[in-house]
Parts: sequence; structure tokens; C-alpha cells
Amino acid sequence: MTNHSPVPMPSADESLPAALRITPDDEMRRVRLVQMKRIATLMLVVVAIVFLVARIYESRYPGLGYLRAFAEAAMVGGIADWFAVTALFRHPLGIPIPHTAIVPSRKDRIGTALGNFVQRNFLTRDVVASKLTNMKLGERAAQWLAQPENSRRVARAAAHGLSGAVGVMRDEDVQELVDRGIVSRLRQMQAAPLAAKTFELLTADGRHQALLDDALRLAARFLDENEEMIRERIKKESPWWVPGAVENRLGDKIVSGVEATLVAVAADPEHPLRKRYDDAVDKFVANLRENPETIARAEQIKLDVLNHPGVAEFSREVWGDVKSRLAGYAEKLATETEAEPDQLERWLAGLGQKVLADPSLADKANGWVVELVTYSVEQAREEVAKLIATTVGAWDANATSRKIELQIGRDLQFIRINGTLVGGLVGLLLYSAGLLL
Repeated sequence: MTNHSPVPMPSADESLPAALRITPDDEMRRVRLVQMKRIATLMLVVVAIVFLVARIYESRYPGLGYLRAFAEAAMVGGIADWFAVTALFRHPLGIPIPHTAIVPSRKDRIGTALGNFVQRNFLTRDVVASKLTNMKLGERAAQWLAQPENSRRVARAAAHGLSGAVGVMRDEDVQELVDRGIVSRLRQMQAAPLAAKTFELLTADGRHQALLDDALRLAARFLDENEEMIRERIKKESPWWVPGAVENRLGDKIVSGVEATLVAVAADPEHPLRKRYDDAVDKFVANLRENPETIARAEQIKLDVLNHPGVAEFSREVWGDVKSRLAGYAEKLATETEAEPDQLERWLAGLGQKVLADPSLADKANGWVVELVTYSVEQAREEVAKLIATTVGAWDANATSRKIELQIGRDLQFIRINGTLVGGLVGLLLYSAGLLL
């Protein structure tokens, strides 16, 4: 029964995972564990000595029978519990008895059980949502963000992160990403139904009539500002034999007629021209949805636009402008440490202040955080369980057993102490009951 020697403390092994390496706290636990093992073993030795002494002198002093029965049962209880506790972490006395060294031999099973336990009892929507709701993380984040130094920190971190990200990206890769992610999708998307939907939105609630009113005002202004040019054009296009007075009269008729028409259409919501305008728009939308020729023509226009070299050039110019602006912004933040808050910093601080000032918005922010985290937990809970199982499975069996024993071994020694005392009391009761019977 010398297998309860102090837990070995190997030198730091860099090959072991950080979770299994010995820390200063582990050294303190080892010292306390050794002390408790010595106390439990000393009790067992004491009751063994008491048993021998009582056994020797029991014939001379019959009363020692009670002490002998107590000590005998205490030894049995102490040895049984020593065996049970030791069998958790190693083979007792080094003998490979079946169902001993349970932690090293069942390490993988323990890891799987631990992962499942965490998944089913901690990573559930109800548990996580309840905790997060009480924490009010959205409101806390708003309070933190409302502080100018924090909003500046976030803005600078975002600027440096984006600047570094775009700095390592090649222009060719970005262009290819645009072609695959945007242009290819536009090629697959039918233009005519999208255009029809756009026109429906524009014409809803008579919005297109407002556009017509704007067009009428622009036409009236154009006519007023370019009247002389119109008259000169009439003179230029008239035959040589038409008298100048007739040309002037014709110009007056044209200008006044157009002006009168524009005024009449603008003033009368029921003007026939407006009705024809409505019919033309409705017909155009219907053609976009149903007419094969119109649909094919819209598709061809879309393809012509996408195939034009200017589209690729435009995307390159936009990317270059975004990259240069981000780099300049990040450089500005790095050099101007005491500069006034910029637009992004003010927006972030203002966002936090708005959330704090509006209780309903704060509740929404808290709810968004809860939904985001709980959704993430639900998606990852099985992976977390697998991670725990695979991580424990990859650990060294002996190192794992040693680490666990350091964490709970001292408490387990009380089982040995209690087993010694309880076993002795049970033996004493049985001996007394036997004498009575």
C-alpha cells in the first residue's frame, strides 16, 4: 500500500498542451495532496497498530474486543477506499487489475462525455439567452461606445484593419472577385422583370405624374431660355421665298402653342396628355413583363453595357479610390493622435448615445445581441462538443490523469479518512450486536 506516494511533478514539457502543463498553482495543490495522503495513510497505520495490540491482549482483557472490532473494520474500510481512490488514476501497487487506472484508460470516453455534457447543459438556447438577457450586453456596448475614447479606438481599429486588408489584396484578385460575384450575377439576372419592378415602384401612388410635372417645368424653362434659338432655327429651315413677317408669325405660333400646351398639361390633372402618358407607361411595363421582343431587347442592352470596357475600368477606378482613401484615413489616424473626432468617430459615439437615450432601442439592441449569440451557439454547439472530445482525446493519458488528480485528489483523500472511521464504527456496531444476540 505504498502506491499513494506523492504525485510526480515532471519538469516543464513544452510538448504537452498548455492545459496539461504544471503551473505554480499545481505545485501548491501537489503539496496539499501529499499532506492529505499522509494523514489518511497515518490513520490506517494507527488502526492497524491498534488492531494488533488489541488482538494480542484481548484474551487477557475481554473489553479490548470492542477496540479490536473497531480497528479491524476500520482497516477494511480504509484499505477498500484507498483501493477505490487509487484505481481512479493508476493501477494499485502497479498491478494491472481490471477496471483500474480508470482515468488514463477511459480518457477518450471521458472527453466525449464531457463534450456532450457541456453541449446539452450549457450550450442550449434557453440557458444562453437567459444569461445574456440579464447581462444587457447591447446596452453595455452602447455605454462603452458612447465614450469618445472608445469610439475613437473602434474607428482606428476598423480603419487600420480595413487598410491592412485592402493593402494585401491584389488588384487582379479584386477585379476577378467583382467579375465573379457581381458581373456574373448581373449576367444571370433578367433585366426586363427588374426594370418592370422599378417602373412599378416609380409609378406607385402617382409618382410618375410628379416626374412629368418636373419635366414640364424643365421644358417650359428651356423654351423660355432658348426662344431666340428656336426662331433662328425656323428662319434657317424655312424656304428662301417665305417672307420674314411670315417666319416671325410662324415662330410666335410655335412658341406660344408649346407654352400653352405645357401650361395646360401642368394645370390640369385630367388632361388627355397625362392619360396618354399613363397608358404609355403601363404599356411599357407590361411589355417588359410579357413581350418577348422587349424582354430580349432589354437583355441585349444589359449585355452590351456589361461587355463594355468602361464597366471594368469603372470598377478598377472605384477600387483604387477606395484603397487610397482607406490608406490615407489610416495614416491620418496614426499621425494625428490628438486630432478632433472625425465623422466615423462621431457617428459611433452618436450611435451609442442614441441607444442609451431610447429605452425601446436599447431593448432592441439587447435582443439583437441575444439573437446573434444564441444563433451562433446553436450553430456551433455540436462542434464545441467535438472540439472538447478531440482535444481531450489528443492529450497524454498519464499527464491527463496527473492533472485531474491534482485538481480533485485532495478531496478524494477525505473518502479514505471517512472510510476508515465509518468502517470502524460499523465494525463496532456489528460486534456489539453479535454479543447481544
